[in-house]
Amino acid sequence: MDKKKEVNDIEPGPDSSRSVDRFGFIKTEQSNSQEGVLKSRSTHERGREERRIRKWRKMIGTGGSDWKHYCRRNPHVVKRRIRKGIPDCLRGLVWQLISGSRDLLLMNPGVYETLVIYETSTSELEIIRDISRTFPSHVFFQQRHGPGQRSLYNVLKAYSVYDRDVGYVQGMGFIAGLLLLYMSEEDAFWLIVALLKGAVHAPMEGLYQAGLPLVQQYLFQFERLVGEHMPKLGEHFIEEMINPSMYASQWFITVFSYSFPFHITLRVWDAFLYEGIKVVFQVGLALLRFCHDDLVKLPFEELLHSLRNFPEEATDPDKLLPLAFSFKVLSHLEELEKEYRKRLEGTNHPTQAQVVSGFSPSNQNLCTGLAARSCPTQMLVKNN
Repeated sequence: MDKKKEVNDIEPGPDSSRSVDRFGFIKTEQSNSQEGVLKSRSTHERGREERRIRKWRKMIGTGGSDWKHYCRRNPHVVKRRIRKGIPDCLRGLVWQLISGSRDLLLMNPGVYETLVIYETSTSELEIIRDISRTFPSHVFFQQRHGPGQRSLYNVLKAYSVYDRDVGYVQGMGFIAGLLLLYMSEEDAFWLIVALLKGAVHAPMEGLYQAGLPLVQQYLFQFERLVGEHMPKLGEHFIEEMINPSMYASQWFITVFSYSFPFHITLRVWDAFLYEGIKVVFQVGLALLRFCHDDLVKLPFEELLHSLRNFPEEATDPDKLLPLAFSFKVLSHLEELEKEYRKRLEGTNHPTQAQVVSGFSPSNQNLCTGLAARSCPTQMLVKNN
């Protein structure tokens, strides 16, 4: 990056006179009510929270030394506690443990430093261009060329070199940004590697490869799940020519880290890192179920707006997540993946029309346009 900048080109640091929420985001009028609830709750339940933290520290052990042993002995306890939410002060460490990234870090000493310092990436200009678009209202990322933006650049550049087939696309910035709020650059880098290369769960690099192959698969699966679990809403979507590519693409590409309230994003990530991509499907279905009775009455424009702007009560994690986990989708996801892959294998060189032929008629046209994009930038532009 060019360090010789004009004075007017340097953005100041965050305005200290503006209040921030407990996560470091500059408060808006809309966020004040939820923040007030969180503050009053933390004050009222401080003793309970401290006991919960002590339980988690006992589970983890010093530096994570007891984690694997505890998970083997008490898998159901671990799952239940993760679904209730990981204590924020331990979240970064636990995320590394449940994703397998801590093991990757220990097995690859010095690799990250080499990628950052000694390697060059063809995506560097793209990364620089997009840096300021990632969590622009968070104090850590607000200052131009400040520590937050530099760390974000380093992580994204390092991954674009580590996996040149994937390189860099904009959606990765939101995931890297989220991780950097809870861990160091090197830790964040290896967690991205663990996710995309499949250290614990199925690899997710197809979310960012040319043609977005995994996005197409997930949209295919999600549309079918909506039709199965909410047939009335599924029929309404078909009638109004609404399909998942219109509203759910960024759910998968950024795992809800782009446009959802941060407190629900964190709870989704707790479960997602432990249980895998099925959690994204479950949360998506829960959002639709929560608003089902309203959505089935709306015409196209209002329906699309509602699908991109869920009400505050729909993103309350204590209401949304229990509903999400009530959807049993794993076996059906596996069946739908097999069906989707059979369609891909139907010819040695499948055409785009053949790939999306399993979607509803209204979905086929949009998926063709979606796959033509080599970068999901357009999908990450808010439509309010």
